[in-house]
Amino acid sequence: MAPGKRLRPLLVLMSCEACGCDRERAMPAACAVELVHTYSLIHDDLPAMDDDDMRRGRPSCHVVFGEAVAILAGDALLARAFELTSSEIRPPDIAALCCQELARASGATALVGGQMADLFTQTDGGKGTEKQLEFIHARKTGALMLASIRLGALVAAADNEQMTALDAYGKNLGMAFQIVDDLLDAGGDPAVMGKPVRRDSDRGKLTFPAILGITPSRRRAEQLVDQACAALSPLGVAAGSLEVLARYVLERNH
Repeated sequence: MAPGKRLRPLLVLMSCEACGCDRERAMPAACAVELVHTYSLIHDDLPAMDDDDMRRGRPSCHVVFGEAVAILAGDALLARAFELTSSEIRPPDIAALCCQELARASGATALVGGQMADLFTQTDGGKGTEKQLEFIHARKTGALMLASIRLGALVAAADNEQMTALDAYGKNLGMAFQIVDDLLDAGGDPAVMGKPVRRDSDRGKLTFPAILGITPSRRRAEQLVDQACAALSPLGVAAGSLEVLARYVLERNH
């Protein structure tokens, strides 16, 4: 319940609404996504991973409660996400599709695989190519954001045209979000961020500013947000909130 943007659950609710459905129907899916995201943050902060002492302006879970409790808390959140998805989403066939979508985004080919690839770049001194970096972030960050959008669309029984538009939006938005994240780590305000900055360079992580530079990275993020917003055109005015959120991602300061 610590302060946070709650960006991923917002994407679930907004994508459901953009497909012509009452966003309240997607609330269980939105909560499930936030549970998965929070589990990933708790594990990401562990000494064996990124070893971060602060998260959302507060001491990290393992700092307050110890590593063992933090690991178990993450495990419990992940399990609860699927319990919620399977029991609260209706009808059952949509619940099954949502469970499949969330599992794929959380697993070895997506979030976990992206984290593994990210760890490899640190052992290699942060060396790598733009293509490798895109591979990492499309999985570590982008996959769960895309899943958030798809979950809302699944609950709303979106048609192929709507799903295709939302997929394009989600892929572009996810990469833009990560570029902005890298830029904030390179030059953000720790007091606003709620966590230390310049940690990525200290750990030898592969980042967009390190490969492209600050200004080209900013331009790239702007282009991706423009592409994300353009992809929403088939959805018309119903997707207005998604466009506003995309612009927020570009201008955010934490």
